[in-house]
Amino acid sequence: MPAPISRQWLVDHDCPIIPGDTPVRIMQFGEGNFLRAFVDWMFKRLNDSGLFRGTVRLVQPIPEGMVERLKEQDYVYSLLLRGRDNGEVMDVPSYIDVIRDGLNPYTEWDRFLAAAGDGDLRYVVSNTTEAGIVYVATARPDGCPETFPAKAAAMLAARYEKWRGAPDKGLVFLPCELIEKNGERLKEAVLRHLADWGLADSAGVWVADCCLFYNTLVDRIVTGYPRDEAEVLWAANDCRDELLDVGEYFHLWVIEGEPSLKDELRFADAGLNVVVTDNLTPYRDRKVRVLNGAHTGNVLGAYLSGVDTVGEMMDDADLGGNLRAMVEEEILPGVKLPDDEKKEYARAVFERFRNPFVRHELLSISLNSVSKWKVRVLPSLKDYYAETGTVPARLAFSLSCLIAFYRGAWADGQFVGTRERGTYPIRDDKPVLDAFARAWNSHVADFSGLTRTILADATLWDEDLTAIPGLAEKVAAGLEGIAGKGVRAALRSV
Repeated sequence: MPAPISRQWLVDHDCPIIPGDTPVRIMQFGEGNFLRAFVDWMFKRLNDSGLFRGTVRLVQPIPEGMVERLKEQDYVYSLLLRGRDNGEVMDVPSYIDVIRDGLNPYTEWDRFLAAAGDGDLRYVVSNTTEAGIVYVATARPDGCPETFPAKAAAMLAARYEKWRGAPDKGLVFLPCELIEKNGERLKEAVLRHLADWGLADSAGVWVADCCLFYNTLVDRIVTGYPRDEAEVLWAANDCRDELLDVGEYFHLWVIEGEPSLKDELRFADAGLNVVVTDNLTPYRDRKVRVLNGAHTGNVLGAYLSGVDTVGEMMDDADLGGNLRAMVEEEILPGVKLPDDEKKEYARAVFERFRNPFVRHELLSISLNSVSKWKVRVLPSLKDYYAETGTVPARLAFSLSCLIAFYRGAWADGQFVGTRERGTYPIRDDKPVLDAFARAWNSHVADFSGLTRTILADATLWDEDLTAIPGLAEKVAAGLEGIAGKGVRAALRSV
């Protein structure tokens, strides 16, 4: 059995080490796989490049977490980044030692408040799940509150008191939760807590004037601990690491903030794909429409044609060709970014879909496809129509595939569809599944009536899609082609 990973192991193996006297400049709420493979990896890169001098203090966001397990490893772990980059298969190991220490605020509340006053502290990052940034009325705590915004408010109140509202002791918040306007929503919740606690005219003013809450967008798939191959990787690396983390090679962090942030955090100079912008919206649109939209717009038809994974779909001449053409011809024109940025992102997405280290099941992506199609695909379709006056053929065909995929029946409490290779579960909210069942049962082979019934159902799409001229006709024609000759042949005619 290899020796356990530790700081001494790093020294013995001539790995770059962050000096022990490096100050704590980042407080991190969350110690899970994503932040360790994304934010901590980036700050490690900054330190190793000589562009930053700072370490991380972890704050465990829930009572049961990983701080103690990390402490057992000297807060050191290995990270494996895998994927494709400009056609080359990448399988890159690294060792992360940027975390100085950690604490559990549920058992170390006083230590947490003391750490909030650390004079070197400048940045706060978080990933407390999509539901983490929520306001819940809370009395001013004498112990650890449940929600992240209440913890952040208590932390800032303590910092305000320690430094008597000094303007230069304000903090920069970089939340990584996958919700829109995450920074703005966190700031709003924090200020509400401070007002509730009678601190609106003291700590509240200081937070509003001296602390920065930036909206961010993060993009990296992190699969976490590779349980099935961990021992093989331990042997290859000559160290035992119970917290080994695995992520894709691609990464992107978009921060909606002041240009001065680029001078504070020189991510770009370290070769990191971090964008500081005054408008995050087009970058979010690009991710949702290209990455997520390409998934949602293609996986249902691919699955019906007999394919099971994203990689297989991309390697198929018909299916992969359709996905690329859909993105390049019908989705990218609606994204409000320079052409070179859009095309480069699309190229990277196509590579990510062909990651040889990830087996991404199409059925897992199919969950709740109706709401996903509405958010991820419909805006591109509407933008294309607004610009050209015509309905985009491939995006319309994706809706034909959705309707075909959602042809099912209830059996033993599960809504089940059928393709040539057998049955499959259709997973969505029950009212959605019932709406499709009624439509299919009412129209059977009347594809025009079926299509118009489904497209007109505003409970599915929040609007009547038959109002888009020509859409119902194209979707019905695609649906008839799928029923008559299969997805692949129908796709070729598109």
